[in-house]
Amino acid sequence: MSPRHDLNRLAELAHNLWWSWTPDARNVFRRLDYPLWRDTSHNPVRMLNLVAPEALERAVADPAWLANYERALARLEAARDARGTWFQRECPEQIGKTIAYFSAEFALHQSLPIYAGGLGVLAGDHCKEASDLGVPLVGVGFMYPQGYFHQEVSADGWQQEIYEKLNWGDAPVTQALTPNGTPCVTAVPLGSRTVLMSVWQVRAGRVTLYLLDTDLEENAPWDRALSARLYGGDRETRVQQEILLGVGGVRALKLLGIQPSVYHLNEGHAAFASLQRIRDLAENGAGFDAALAEVRRSTVFTTHTPVAAGHDAFPFHMVETHLAGAWGDLGTYRERFFALAQYDNGSGPMFNMTALALRTAGAVNGVSQLHGEVTKTMWQPIWPETPREQLPVAFVTNGVHVPTWMSSEIAALLEKHLGADWIDHHDDPAFCQRVMDIPDGELWEARQALRSFLFGFIRERARNRWTQDGVAATRIVAAGTMLDHNSLTIGFARRFTGYKRPELIFSDADRLARILSAHGRPVQILFAGKAHPADDVGKHHLQDIYRRTLDPKFGGRIAFLEDYDLHVAHFLVQGCDVWLNNPRKPLEASGTSGMKAAINGTPHLSIGDGWWAEGFTGTNGWLIEGQADPNDHGAQDWADAQALYAIIEEQLVPAFYERDDRGIPRRWLKIVKQSIRTVLPQFSARRMVKEYVKTMYQPALGGQPVAR
Repeated sequence: MSPRHDLNRLAELAHNLWWSWTPDARNVFRRLDYPLWRDTSHNPVRMLNLVAPEALERAVADPAWLANYERALARLEAARDARGTWFQRECPEQIGKTIAYFSAEFALHQSLPIYAGGLGVLAGDHCKEASDLGVPLVGVGFMYPQGYFHQEVSADGWQQEIYEKLNWGDAPVTQALTPNGTPCVTAVPLGSRTVLMSVWQVRAGRVTLYLLDTDLEENAPWDRALSARLYGGDRETRVQQEILLGVGGVRALKLLGIQPSVYHLNEGHAAFASLQRIRDLAENGAGFDAALAEVRRSTVFTTHTPVAAGHDAFPFHMVETHLAGAWGDLGTYRERFFALAQYDNGSGPMFNMTALALRTAGAVNGVSQLHGEVTKTMWQPIWPETPREQLPVAFVTNGVHVPTWMSSEIAALLEKHLGADWIDHHDDPAFCQRVMDIPDGELWEARQALRSFLFGFIRERARNRWTQDGVAATRIVAAGTMLDHNSLTIGFARRFTGYKRPELIFSDADRLARILSAHGRPVQILFAGKAHPADDVGKHHLQDIYRRTLDPKFGGRIAFLEDYDLHVAHFLVQGCDVWLNNPRKPLEASGTSGMKAAINGTPHLSIGDGWWAEGFTGTNGWLIEGQADPNDHGAQDWADAQALYAIIEEQLVPAFYERDDRGIPRRWLKIVKQSIRTVLPQFSARRMVKEYVKTMYQPALGGQPVAR
């Protein structure tokens, strides 16, 4: 075997999650042993632990596989080289500076289950696009050896949480090393004790994530468990986790020799980073005011939560107990620091993490235009003397990482009709106008294939549950085995919680049953999603949906897919025909699942909340607008449900089932094309990250903001 055919580099490729959004790299593993690739849920690290020597021998003897392997390795080298990237061209004066992106969760791939939902997916997409653009960003978060839970639904529809400890040998993680080559372990004072945290690293192209883990033998058993689970435990556990993330994250970067010029806090979970940074500056001679000013100048804060209960707040005595050892020379300024976090949201003054982040950040943004305005209203008391129009809250609307979320079928059409370099221009609205020139027949063929892939996945999953787990036949029905791959399919997949109104479409069950079972024009609905372990209301919503799947009234046209994760999400956003979203306005900050669906030709059907308030054009999807008093929730729910039924009956069904003599739904495909054309450039992570760089990072790095 020649040196260039050294298969030892397969492990190098598998441990850089860049492969997950790069077709050449994916195909290296996919074509190495396709059945094993599927059996390992597309996890190349685990796959390489199991692959038979014979499969490797076949690969080395296959010139086509070897050519693809070498091409992938060459592209990996290019993907790790920052020279010539967009950031270097646009921000040459900032070369050598680093942005530290703190987040409680990151969703990069299902093989690393350290995410719960939208916040983590957004963080993962942000990191991937930063890599593509050459933005000098490092991520800081938790390792979570038990990750987030796997979901099982009992026979009566009740969610059960199953935690599995991560098999480190099957995960794309390695020990982070300090500049002198020793494993990075940082010490964090917590109350009257010290907790040690090891630091793991994850490669994602040009970006590295540093993940903190307290599961060390030197720690007490209760401290080893602090980072075990994402969003696990009570408030006492939560405040300790957030101290570890903020204080420990800053300390870990220092040990690693990384000196960030900007700290980006993705939600308030990491706001204790400001305490450690102020302490470091004070111990180097700065006064409290000067230290606070420097922290503000170099901190960016993104808030995602328009629901008051979603902002972490703790009693002052609880925070004081756990911060007892963290003050150092800052102890004399303890009251001033506590004042930065004090906020009363109606239940008395509390230590509020969002208030702390708002008061210690120089740049603040919501995640959609509407959410920016909601944030101003929610938090105006932070700046009592400032007129609303001058409040320091901007917005950067979320976007999705196109190479991750776009199906290969749609990508192939764009490459064929827009050019091989379409990915380099996909955030240009003028360029994306050419989507309208894609032939209807080719687009319909791709959409039919994606729907077939979805239903093949559903049936295979159900068959495995039946044959391997021995689940009852009713649960196989609930999983979607009676669905028809030719029928109009609506998808609803997101966290189950009250304000998202998952049961809205069942407001008039008889009318819905008629819609679903209309002769010759049936409709079916796929549900998926998890409820937070502590959200019993959300669990009851999920249970009610599950019971609907078994109601003969609906003729087997409703299904619930268990254990929603990134892998399941790809099939749903690509294979459904319509993506449904009906939150209670204005409680959806942005939402990104509809963006992922839309770029795949799955148009959005939604309330005008979050990103859809900006994204709806009148021709690229549908807007649900029930006319009722928004303060009367019952009346609003009924009005929205009636509007939803009317859209399905009068617009969706006729457009989808109206076919020409070639069997092509021309009117439907106009909407599909408009969906791709409008959402692809405006709601891509490429547009989003460029906007962060130009309007948020540049001023913090010492440059000038660029006008929108």
